[in-house]
Amino acid sequence: MTAYDYDDLGLVAGLEIHQQLDTATKLFCGCPTEERDPESATRSFTRYLHPTKSELGELDEAALEESQVEREFEYLAYDTTCLVEEDEEPPHRLDEEAREVALQIADLLEMEPVDQAHVMRKLVIDGSNTSGFQRTALVAQDGVIETDDGPVGVEDLLLEEESAQRVEERGDDVTFSLDRLGVPLVEIGTRPDIDSPAQAQEAAETIGMLLRSTGAVKRGLGTIRQDVNVSIATGARVEIKGVQALDQIAEIVREEVGRQVELLAIRDELAERDASVGDVQDVSEVFADTDSGVIGGALSDGGVVKAVPLYGFDGLVGREIQPDRRLGTELSDHAKRRGAGGIFHTDELPAYGVTESEVDALREAVGAGDDDAVAIVADDPETAAGAIEAAAERARTAIEGVPEETRGANDDATTRYLRPLPGAARMYPETDVPPVELDVSDVETPELLTEKVDRYQSEYGLDAGLAEQVAFGRRMPLFERAVDEGIDATFAAGLLESTLTELRRDDVAIGNLTDEHLLAVMRLVEDGDLAKEGVGDVLTTLADDPSLSAEAAVEEAGLSGVSEDEVREAVSEVVERNAAQVQDEGMGAFSALMGEAMGALRGKADGEVVSDVLREEIQKRA
Repeated sequence: MTAYDYDDLGLVAGLEIHQQLDTATKLFCGCPTEERDPESATRSFTRYLHPTKSELGELDEAALEESQVEREFEYLAYDTTCLVEEDEEPPHRLDEEAREVALQIADLLEMEPVDQAHVMRKLVIDGSNTSGFQRTALVAQDGVIETDDGPVGVEDLLLEEESAQRVEERGDDVTFSLDRLGVPLVEIGTRPDIDSPAQAQEAAETIGMLLRSTGAVKRGLGTIRQDVNVSIATGARVEIKGVQALDQIAEIVREEVGRQVELLAIRDELAERDASVGDVQDVSEVFADTDSGVIGGALSDGGVVKAVPLYGFDGLVGREIQPDRRLGTELSDHAKRRGAGGIFHTDELPAYGVTESEVDALREAVGAGDDDAVAIVADDPETAAGAIEAAAERARTAIEGVPEETRGANDDATTRYLRPLPGAARMYPETDVPPVELDVSDVETPELLTEKVDRYQSEYGLDAGLAEQVAFGRRMPLFERAVDEGIDATFAAGLLESTLTELRRDDVAIGNLTDEHLLAVMRLVEDGDLAKEGVGDVLTTLADDPSLSAEAAVEEAGLSGVSEDEVREAVSEVVERNAAQVQDEGMGAFSALMGEAMGALRGKADGEVVSDVLREEIQKRA
């Protein structure tokens, strides 16, 4: 990994954190916020989306590029979704619970709430909203968080509706699920105060901790997303969207810095070569008898091969700018946005069935010399023309340096081109939702997770490790419900953090267990109707059949309680079978016999009761 001097490079970064709220209903309707299996959809419908002009008559550049490929979007509807998600009914008023949680978050971020929340429409035509826009409202401004490298300002806090979930892609057509559309979401944007990858990571982790401290945010994959804005002094602002894992942010920033450094080096080399981009030409004749499957297939289907000469680009199109990504990959990403499968270029040819003689003929056809490169696209005439023009335009920006753009995060911390940066033309007022007065007088400041760790140790006697696991765990609100009901804190914490982990490792479907399942099992133990040793078996039974009640699961697992006389009888039989060992070792035999006794009772009796009876029986025979 290359080490960079981030101060010298002038690194500037900022974060946008998107977090789903765990409210009962969606932001603009009364539908539940539960996730559904696409298989349970009750119906579907299709839409085509097109960009619209802003109030000033302008078209947003990002939306305009998105519309270059005609796409059909399919939407899956459920018995838990309504006409609001389908854009067949006006939105309802802003959800009160979501508004309250957003104000709690604003308080934790030391932000100043606005007097009135005005809902705006944000143009989005990638299919993730049936209406072609996302509703969003500014809630608060001017906050701050602390990091080891200094404070990071928080620019704004917005409350908005989550997008629909992408289920399947079939070429240019996409299927979305409406279960997620409309779930309340907060977007937190920091100021560009971050000047190192480590500080970006710490800032994101701090904001994540504050969000979880409310106990009112959803947990799990996809419920929180981080966008990172990165630039260096002679580079450009790049927005990287969709960073799923907090621990990947520092690496994402490092990789983007490296990409911009390499692009600037390519710019300098192109300037020395007096590089330029030529005119697009049809070179189908060059490949009339090609053995290339991709090119030959396109031509046999009535397609064409379009080429653009890149004068002075030889060796630079294939230059790596991120691990396994090259300048040619950037050109290809732009071509793909116009519907093509990608590009070929002479830095990688001959290959893919293209021969050396075909490369020579290609160079001759477009007037390219030894110092030049050529990029080609093979597809139907319309797609090939649009794709090669997009690749050519990206090559022109390479001569200028680093383009401002929106990029998507890959799993390996590299990024890919998505679209141009959005502009002000994508926002306009929502006329169907009235402004909302924000009353902060009754907003309670949530206890921070770090404060909960301390309280769980002092108040409940949990050790530091378990206290931190519970406080930062996704079931923290359930733990607090349990102890508020009088359930033993150590038992509740152990069940939620240890027992469930062990069951998951044993491939038990713990995702089927609801909070009510878990709480009901805890109550049975607290009331003496289930031995702690039987909890795992009962939870396994409930996971296999979530329709059962906890009491029915106890019966199904064969763990109905036994009397003390039955415990004594079972323990006595164990001691009798091991009489010689008891005679020789006395209480030294206790541990071995305890395990055997618990096995004989199969979790039907509490371990403390069995322990007491076993001690008595051993003492009688020792």
